[in-house]
Amino acid sequence: MPDIRPLASTEIDVVGAVLGLARLHQGDGVYLVAWQGSEPLGHAHLALTDPPELQDVEIRLEYRRHGVASSLTAYAEDEARRRGFHRLRLDVSVDNAPAQALYRRCGYASAGEAPRRVTGTIQLRTGPIEVDETLLVWEKRLSGGPHTTVSSRPDAG
Repeated sequence: MPDIRPLASTEIDVVGAVLGLARLHQGDGVYLVAWQGSEPLGHAHLALTDPPELQDVEIRLEYRRHGVASSLTAYAEDEARRRGFHRLRLDVSVDNAPAQALYRRCGYASAGEAPRRVTGTIQLRTGPIEVDETLLVWEKRLSGGPHTTVSSRPDAG
């Protein structure tokens, strides 16, 4: 399993060389980075909004399907719990079946909101990107200690 920890300012150049860090300096959260030794494998941004959101999950191609995204997701859930939150949300593209499968396995389900279409140019730290996709809003209810499995129904907990 990878070592996961919040991104330190001294690690930005190393991580940024192989992963996007598009939300760096966004001001509302923290990047969580999965490491193998001194090598970054992937990251996720935990936006500390209410409710918190899991964003910008990116795993280097050669490390996909090795449990890195699952480990990052579990760490983000634990961090949200430690900060007193009882649920975690995320957006997932209707066209991204692998991500949907991952999040289902992790206990996420529809938050009960209509799909949202996003089109146009989005300005990120790493530069502008053109988007045209439909996003689903999913969430997971969090309770108890780290890695507790709970109901994913929006009205539970």
